[in-house]
Amino acid sequence: MKPGMFYLFPNQNYLDLRPYQSGYADNAPNASFGPAVRNHYLFHYVISGAGSLTSNAPDGTEYHFHIHSGQGFMIFPNQITTYYADQQYPWEYVWIEFDGMLAPEILRLSGLSIESPIYNSNDKILTQVLMDAMMEMARPDKDAEYYNAATGDLPLKSSLSASAETQFYKMSKLYLFADCLARSSASAKMGHSSGSMADYYLQKSFTYIEHNFQDPITVESIAAQCNIHRNRLLKIFKDKIGKGPQAYLIEYRMSKAAQLLITTSLSVNEIGNAVGYPNQLHFSRAFKHIYGVSPKQYKEMVKEFSEV
Repeated sequence: MKPGMFYLFPNQNYLDLRPYQSGYADNAPNASFGPAVRNHYLFHYVISGAGSLTSNAPDGTEYHFHIHSGQGFMIFPNQITTYYADQQYPWEYVWIEFDGMLAPEILRLSGLSIESPIYNSNDKILTQVLMDAMMEMARPDKDAEYYNAATGDLPLKSSLSASAETQFYKMSKLYLFADCLARSSASAKMGHSSGSMADYYLQKSFTYIEHNFQDPITVESIAAQCNIHRNRLLKIFKDKIGKGPQAYLIEYRMSKAAQLLITTSLSVNEIGNAVGYPNQLHFSRAFKHIYGVSPKQYKEMVKEFSEV
């Protein structure tokens, strides 16, 4: 593989969309990756050249795809895949690995699936914006030299201002990527559908949780806010974001707790109370389930990292 770019996103507590890594590579002939399994969604956009993808569905069905410049391909969580560059015209691509509550909805809108993971564009302008956003996410820092997708030249200096961007700059590019992917995909499902009311109930639930997460919330109380039966609410959450309202509530509370651990001097017990866990043991268990470490260990790890 020829020199490329790679950017590993810091551990930020985003729930809707969360980036993990992004990169660019100009591959050598027959360069391959896999077989491998990813924990998150991974999208490649092919800038030039060609290659092949072999992927497996949950039922064991094996799929084979040939992909060329102007196309892209999505790899799904827990899916076994292998992809390799063409012998004669090896591909050059940019990629982004992401996940989050909105990820399944992005895939639904773009029409991409395990059985049909190939992205074909129906709008060249939107695809150019998509590629530029991905390249910007892959750029290591504001002073880096990176690929100029318009001319094919290396290097190109960033046109950003002298001041370093905040974490929200690259997050804005991730949302721009998601928008362009959904709107430019030839398989897009952007029209009105019977799911519009489900989307309304989901957003109403998110708002209720955001405003009341510190209180004793139950699935029943969320359903009551939406004026629907709890079973319908459970189905909407499962269909739209792949988990139930209780799991979403816990993740939301723990993300708020993580922010308080980093930005305040409150004790672990005080933070537990602030996010709806008066029992410190229950709070610590819930936090460790999400982050893999106790609240105290998390705070120490963040402190050590910031001092490096």
